[in-house]
Amino acid sequence: MFTQKYPYLSSPLRMGNITLRNRMCAAPTGFPYITADGLVTDDMIAFYELRAKGGAAAVTVSEALTHRTGRSHGRVIDLTADGVLQGLTDLARAIRRHGAAASIELNHSGMYAQMDISDSERDGALLKYGPSDAALPGGRRVAEMPAGLIAEIVDSFGRGAALCKRAGFDMVMIHGGHGWLIEQFLSPAVNRRSDGYGGSLKNRARLAAEIIESVRAAVGRDFPIEFRMSGVENISGGYDADGAADFAALIEDRIDLLHVSAGFGEENFAMTHPPMFAPHGVNAHLAEAVKRRVRVPVATVGALNEPDEMEKIIASGGADVVCMARALLADPELPRKVMANRPDEILRCLRCFTCHAERMLTQTRVCAVNPIIGRENESRFAQPSGAPKRVLVAGGGPGGMTAALTAARRGHAVTLCESRDALGGALLAERGVPFKRASLDFIRNRELLMRRAGVDIRLGVEATPELIKNIAPDALIIAVGAEHVIPDIPGIDGDNVFTASELPDALPHLGERVAVLGGGLVGCESALHLAQTGRRVTLVEMGAGLAPDANPRHRPILLRLLDGDGRVVTHVNTRASAVLRRGLCAVGEMGEQLLFEADAVIVAAGMRPRRAAADTLRPLAPETAFVGDCVAVKNIREAVFRGYHAALDL
Repeated sequence: MFTQKYPYLSSPLRMGNITLRNRMCAAPTGFPYITADGLVTDDMIAFYELRAKGGAAAVTVSEALTHRTGRSHGRVIDLTADGVLQGLTDLARAIRRHGAAASIELNHSGMYAQMDISDSERDGALLKYGPSDAALPGGRRVAEMPAGLIAEIVDSFGRGAALCKRAGFDMVMIHGGHGWLIEQFLSPAVNRRSDGYGGSLKNRARLAAEIIESVRAAVGRDFPIEFRMSGVENISGGYDADGAADFAALIEDRIDLLHVSAGFGEENFAMTHPPMFAPHGVNAHLAEAVKRRVRVPVATVGALNEPDEMEKIIASGGADVVCMARALLADPELPRKVMANRPDEILRCLRCFTCHAERMLTQTRVCAVNPIIGRENESRFAQPSGAPKRVLVAGGGPGGMTAALTAARRGHAVTLCESRDALGGALLAERGVPFKRASLDFIRNRELLMRRAGVDIRLGVEATPELIKNIAPDALIIAVGAEHVIPDIPGIDGDNVFTASELPDALPHLGERVAVLGGGLVGCESALHLAQTGRRVTLVEMGAGLAPDANPRHRPILLRLLDGDGRVVTHVNTRASAVLRRGLCAVGEMGEQLLFEADAVIVAAGMRPRRAAADTLRPLAPETAFVGDCVAVKNIREAVFRGYHAALDL
């Protein structure tokens, strides 16, 4: 007899005229593949449908524009656009046909709107509208929103909700957090109005209340309305957790679910989207504080992907629903695996911000560990493999493991050879690093699923030319990785010198003072980890800046942590010249001779592809593909992406 391991997460929840099949929902996650005029695309439908197929109770589409003055990003669904209904209808149907409730987020970004030059001008200056007159960084003017425009926007939320209901959505989410328009009015730090929309909490909450009433009038009493709010603003003069609970008590009788997030604006990005350095469920206490004051169901969000922790949140009464965004990019089937008692198969989110960074850099949606993301529609049409082949994968890093697993799932007979006694490749350097725990989960997950898929994993076995000739594979996937760049300076071969990849094993032998040679991403993360163990760290970088190879979402958070940790001292434009028993010698920017006293030196001066080793294997099979760092040293996303597609190409 089957018994649920997670009975609270797996239990249904009745809201209005719908029943959620479990307590795990897909939080609003933007998808940039929208037409320029704000219409839904087939790629977008496939993106959201994947979460519904994966077992989420509700899938919330992000985000929908109800009024021309409120665009938050370059590409959002425009509910005012001609022809939007058809795509909305197809989108809602795609979600609902898998048993999930289809929801959609309605938003206006207020003073942070991206506006066209034709939208609004005063005295020749392009205006944005917020609760009060203000000036944004950079000088852009914000005008106090007039009463007539407020009424127009309130009405637009109702019309937008009615259209979404007509399209077949089961519920709507009103976005009242993260520093967008509704929270701008609610915030005592931003709202300085003297009319009925400013001053007291009741007045500051008036816009939220009117929008909810407009939506309710448009959709009817039994149609569920979810309201998203920040449980704390975390800005000077903003409301705190008590203020959030007071506001929640004002609106609870008008809504069906309170979604409690955190933060106000871009400066709180790391609070709204917790990085790898933050604990799991770091914002759950904010939802719990609100839940203590209200009777309406409450949802929590933020760094949630561990079933045991999420079960505890629901069981303890801290929230009624858990919402996930990045966790369902990494593994859209997480809810299904929880319901089926298969938590060991869940692929955890690394919280590396690859998804957010790529949207900034290339306007695409990707995931470091899931190569399907952004190509969900394309993946439906992947050609089936032909006759099964004997496939040999040389190397057990992220790219090699992904290639082996994908090839085995496509029916090929796969052997993976790894010269070390453990899988993981470059990720093994992250053993024992608390904020890199998910990297080790990735290795464990890939190994488990490879074994279940029938991959013959041979550890401590190098894929030499002789071995390859003996196996005689039909296809060879070469993923032999990279090696450390070791500076040619005196003393670099001393017994007090270790590479960054040796750090986990070397940690007990480092002493209390450590110099890190190299200030790229690996060096900076190594320095932070060493500081978190209580050591005094000197970080030396020959370039002008630190972690230039980190993505633009991860980098500022990492540098802020390094700067705020008094145990790390950084030196840029500084070139190492020698290693002594008592530390690292260097030449400063002005040519001065420096000595950084240290008990040990960690070398993180970069990696180079093992291209020569890879090339020796090239001619040994009819089909050959190169994967990962042996091609070019990049990141886990590139290795996973190439490994996946190398297997598809067989």
